[in-house]
Amino acid sequence: MNNNNKSEIQKAYDDVRDDKTETNWMLLEFSTTKKDELQVASTGSDGLTGLVKNLKQDSAAFGYIRMVMANDEHSQRTKFVFLTWCGPQTPLMRKARLSVQKADVKNVIGAFSIEIAASEISELQEENILIQLKRAGGANYDRQTSGY
Repeated sequence: MNNNNKSEIQKAYDDVRDDKTETNWMLLEFSTTKKDELQVASTGSDGLTGLVKNLKQDSAAFGYIRMVMANDEHSQRTKFVFLTWCGPQTPLMRKARLSVQKADVKNVIGAFSIEIAASEISELQEENILIQLKRAGGANYDRQTSGY
């Protein structure tokens, strides 16, 4: 990861983690197809839907999402999701270097409940991600009605 953008990425990460802000996702993309320099491509307050709208079929990216899940009507918990996106038309060399770059990104984005690797938009259904978060979240007192 290029150190020139590290502070910008850290600021966006802190913004998503802050419950006092409306920002609940960020998307990191490579500045060019040739360089491994990441930059904050976009942020938003419209959750997973907003992040998914910004994913490109011909690129790789990293996403970070704050999601609120509820086990029952009385308890809500904030959980974070780390996304590695590799669109189906991503150039081969970018795909090959993605795992190394992911390790660098995780040096900044360190706190998340689950990690998702996706290459198709259909893999990013909110209902499925919430089920994964519940499974990773420990105690689930409404297990009888949750369907997992």
